[in-house]
Amino acid sequence: MSVVGFLNSGSAAEWVRLVAAFKEGLSELGYVEGRNVAVDYRWAQGQNDRVPTLAADLVARQVAVIVTMGGMTPALAAKAATATIPIVFIAGADPIDSGLVTSISRPTSNVTGVNIFADVLTPKRQELLHELVPTAPFVAMLVNPTAAQTQSELRAVQPAADRLDQQVRILGASTDRELDTAFATIVDQRIGGLLVQPDPFFTSRRDQLVLLTTRHAIPTVFAFREFVTAGGLMSYGTSLRAAYRQLGVYAARILKGEKPADLPVQQATAFETVVNLRAARALGVTIPTGILLRADEVIE
Repeated sequence: MSVVGFLNSGSAAEWVRLVAAFKEGLSELGYVEGRNVAVDYRWAQGQNDRVPTLAADLVARQVAVIVTMGGMTPALAAKAATATIPIVFIAGADPIDSGLVTSISRPTSNVTGVNIFADVLTPKRQELLHELVPTAPFVAMLVNPTAAQTQSELRAVQPAADRLDQQVRILGASTDRELDTAFATIVDQRIGGLLVQPDPFFTSRRDQLVLLTTRHAIPTVFAFREFVTAGGLMSYGTSLRAAYRQLGVYAARILKGEKPADLPVQQATAFETVVNLRAARALGVTIPTGILLRADEVIE
């Protein structure tokens, strides 16, 4: 039975829906976990410093292909660990700038995957937050300073802030204690709104973040709809289910004998805005009509 190595910087509980989409992609080409393929899971539980060791474990097991989820850190760790085992990634930042591949159309190495554009969508989330709180003199962005993609995401933040004439304060958190400190700063400085980086550390603390933003009445724009369905205010980002299904399709094609170098990096094309009106009422926020008209989903 072929073995797929699975490397994720998050934790299993928050990834149930997307792992199911990945398995759906595998099954489209005839691979069913436990029947004719095994999946060897490695979860870093939001601790990025563990990821290289977990990647090395999968390489030592000589799995047939390594699938990486949860940001750029697992993808880069897997590439650093092996130049021969095929790797299929989900990338939130430009895979060429990040050093994962040298070409989108022909990766020419053992690495390919799907780009979900998490970093380049940050300015759009800034625009949405500005529409929500246009008179706020400054807002904040919560980032994980240990994540590989953080610096590339932050390069786009200041130019967008200049265009919107709204200051953005960067707050870092990669532990629960730092997360508490960040929210204490937001409250003490009366920050008018918040952006949350699309990072597995924050995904693994989804319910905690929703609770904190609601308790302190902080209008917040997240990257993924899962935060909004859990009670958050608004999200804008890639439709993740389709991207993770494609991840499974690519893994299956490699199991059938195709080479990563011959599989172009797929570019996500489906993006969605989700608004939670119940959360807006709890926060005392009025969602502008323009946002509601553009929203792909409005939770009543």
